[in-house]
Amino acid sequence: MNPVALITGASRGIGRGIALELARCGHDLMINFAANEEAAQETLADCLAVACESGRSIRGGTHRADISVGADRERLIGAVREQFGRLDVLVNNAGVAPEARLDLLEATEESFDRLMRINVKGPYFLTQLAARWMIELAGNGNPPGEGDRRAPSPDGFSPKIITISSISAYTASPNRGDYCISKAALSMLTPLFAARLATHGIRVYEIRPGIIATDMTGPVKDKYDRLISEGLTPIQRWGTPADIGKAVAGIACDMLPFSTGEVINVDGGFHLRRL
Repeated sequence: MNPVALITGASRGIGRGIALELARCGHDLMINFAANEEAAQETLADCLAVACESGRSIRGGTHRADISVGADRERLIGAVREQFGRLDVLVNNAGVAPEARLDLLEATEESFDRLMRINVKGPYFLTQLAARWMIELAGNGNPPGEGDRRAPSPDGFSPKIITISSISAYTASPNRGDYCISKAALSMLTPLFAARLATHGIRVYEIRPGIIATDMTGPVKDKYDRLISEGLTPIQRWGTPADIGKAVAGIACDMLPFSTGEVINVDGGFHLRRL
């Protein structure tokens, strides 16, 4: 039986890159999307093809859900339960940038609230739902919150929760402060859930991308082309969705069995402080 991965915001960009790499290593996939069903179906078809090329046979599905909405989160987990009956990997990838980059002194409450709903509240409560189900699947007969005794997991079940954040979690960008604050808040999800879930055998990680070539970064391509050429990152190139996907696949395929709560920078070395 293949492990099952749910990837939010997986129709394009980083989410698509993650889906392709997990397909390559044999995960069944639920591709979540918020609006672009055609792109989600295309991603799923490409994942099935990549798995076949790698000698794997996988199943897949797509499901529309806005993770900022509680009922949508419930339906999304329900769809995974109905189609696959298990969840081995949750990848919290869905997120949005501000609709307009505004100086801190001009920023709006509407933009702030939108980013906090989608980038923070959505992953937080989706992780809660997924974790409760993972505890059930792991064979712990106690309802969540009524004891941390861990029973043996069936079928080699080794659940993981992986959140995709950003270097903006610690890098100040005064023209998009709402985005930075949302990513800084999101980063606390990993240590919180890692500490709470370790006794249930659920490991929790954060992947922190740097400058990645996606639709989101398209409008600032010229700026980052120049900064990268001037040495902003020790590895002088743009990152790709596949770079993030490979990091997620390494975790999903149990390459870090004695780690939890870990932050993995996939940023070309941007996080290094250099003199």
